[in-house]
Amino acid sequence: MIDHITGGEALNVLKIIGITGFTTESISVATNVKSSKMGRKDIVKIENRELRKEEVDRIALIAPHATISIIRNFEVYEKKGVEIPRYLIGVVRCPNPGCISNTNEPVPSQFEVSQKGLHCLYCDWMITNDIKNYIL
Repeated sequence: MIDHITGGEALNVLKIIGITGFTTESISVATNVKSSKMGRKDIVKIENRELRKEEVDRIALIAPHATISIIRNFEVYEKKGVEIPRYLIGVVRCPNPGCISNTNEPVPSQFEVSQKGLHCLYCDWMITNDIKNYIL
């Protein structure tokens, strides 16, 4: 279960982890639920699936206060918050069409996370807003 998703971002979370109307996972989605901490939040529950680190890194970019709960046998087995890592490799697409990560070279994108935004380590391009538009 993914809780404390920024209100209105649940469908983007599903997109990030590759769940569409054509996949077989059983999911529950709650949007704009009242929250004492956040005002409004979204919740996504996915049955029989644990998220990979790369998926959690992507979720952290659009829902930095999200918590991930792993439920086994109807009990919370593990609960943890998401963390935006210092470096993102192959998680975000560089918007610079001239960047080497956007050519036919087998080079994954590499970004450093800073207070100002995401800094491409190849071409020095900065992504400062609309980060969700560049998530792979």
